Parts: sequence; C-alpha cells; structure tokens
Amino acid sequence: MTDARNPFNLKDGETMYASAVWPGLMLEWKPGHLLLEFPAEAEGLSSAVYGGGMVRLKRAVNQFVSRDYECSNPVRDMENKLREWGYPLEGCAGLMTAVPLEHAAVAEEDTGSAGIFCCVTAASGNAARAGVARNVLAAYRPGTINIMLGIDGRLTPSAMVNAVMTAAEAKAAALADLGVTDPENGLIATGTTTDAVVLAVSGSGRYGAEHVYAGTATDLGGAIGRLVYAAVTASLGSVAAAQTEKVSERPSGVVSGKVSGKTSEKPSEKLSGKVSVWSSAPEPVDSQPGPGAGCSPAAEPARKGSQ
Repeated sequence: MTDARNPFNLKDGETMYASAVWPGLMLEWKPGHLLLEFPAEAEGLSSAVYGGGMVRLKRAVNQFVSRDYECSNPVRDMENKLREWGYPLEGCAGLMTAVPLEHAAVAEEDTGSAGIFCCVTAASGNAARAGVARNVLAAYRPGTINIMLGIDGRLTPSAMVNAVMTAAEAKAAALADLGVTDPENGLIATGTTTDAVVLAVSGSGRYGAEHVYAGTATDLGGAIGRLVYAAVTASLGSVAAAQTEKVSERPSGVVSGKVSGKTSEKPSEKLSGKVSVWSSAPEPVDSQPGPGAGCSPAAEPARKGSQ
C-alpha cells in the first residue's frame, strides 16, 4: 500500500515540503494558499480555472476561499491574488478550494524511469457521479478535489493526457472504496462537481527514458494511480478527523447539520469502515458552498442535464 502523509503541522511551524523524487520541487503552505514551485519551467496540462490548458508552468497555486466565496469572476480574483502575493501571472496555474489547506496530502514515488509527486486537497460535500442526469450550474465553484501532479521525466503529449486519465480513475476508485455517494441519487460518486487537476512534467532526460503511455498497465501509470489513490484517501481522512473532533464536542452520536435553514440530526456513521466522510457537515471542512452562498447571485438557476 502506497503511503501518503499530511506534511503541514501549523502548530509546530511545519509549512515547507521538499520533494524527495523531483530535486528542487517545493510545496509550501502560505496564508491563503499552497504554492507548488517547480525548479525550472515545466510542460503543463491542466483544468485549472486560471492558466489552464497546455501551457508552460513555473508554479501552481491552490488558493483557499471561504464557503461563501462569490465566484462570478474567478480568473480576475485569482489574478488579483497573484499580484498581491507577488507572483508573475505568466507560467502559473491557479486552483481554488474551500478545504483548509493543512488537510493537503502528499505522496511520492521514484519508479526508476520517472519521479512522481502528488498533492491533493479533498472533501466530498458536493460528491457526484458522472454518467447520470443531475442538476447542473452555469457558474464556477471552487474545486473540491484538487490534484497537483508533478512528474520529473519525459512524456509525450499523449502520455500526459493518459496520465490525467489515470489520475481521474484513481480518484474515482478511492471514493468508491470509501463508500462516498452522490447525495442526489445515492450512487457511488466518481468525483465532485468541481474537481480540478494540474499536471507538470519536467522534460528531464536524467532517467534516459521517454514515456509514450501512462495507463494502469505501465510502471508510470501504475505509480500515478497508487499515489493519487493514497493522497485522495489521506486528505479525506484528515478532513474526516477534523469533523470528528468537532462532533465530539457535541452530544454523543449526533451530528447537527443545516438543511434549508433548519437544524437536522442524524447518527454519525463510518463509510466502508475506513473514514467518516459526510455529505453535509455542521461546520464542513469542505468546499461546497452552502445554500444561498457562492455563485448564486451570478448563476443561472439550476437545471436538469447531463454532467
């Protein structure tokens, strides 16, 4: 089983993580964001709300936003934050999350033909299953499962796409094994409604190999799958532990949640006997905006459609 860890201990001042498999790659917790800094410009492929697509990357930023973030223009908001933090706009991929950043999980592996780094921030408050009809929204919401994947090695463009596919499969597998369900239909979730991924590839020839595939039958794809699975599980576990700590301060065995402005109660539960991941937590360590929050003022009404 691949190990993942939560590298940041804010009480002890642990806010920096240096990659063991990609020399010079640094992940840093900073007030309001995580900064993933690459030692040199890298090939990028991402669904980031800011700087997404196939681009050259120097850094990736995972910004913390509150659950009531008014997200009518996330690109403008991210640009303003990058300027405030003193980062050049060019060469940056920007993600957003309402998961407190100390719940980030990291996993790494050196396969002998590539060094692979994975960082995930995850919660499951707006878990969703792809492939079924469901309510959809017209506006952006901050991503709930954000994956930042770095590979020190050489990949063809098609292998980069393959790597993102494998990462998505591993994320879905982790949610399935944890028993996370789509609250709209009760089916096993394959992700959340607003997931995002950033892949950066160094292009380094130090391993003497170029990868043309990254599916689960390859060493590279197998490692990507293990790392993403482990990091998603660890981040969700960290979130669940924080929720459990809050719940322990309430009457035993009761979780209070806000539903349409009213208070409801339900027994606490464990999913698949592993970690507790609630769809509606009282003070969620989560990234799903609550009723009337987030994009509501700027969004079209929810409508039925295909995800």
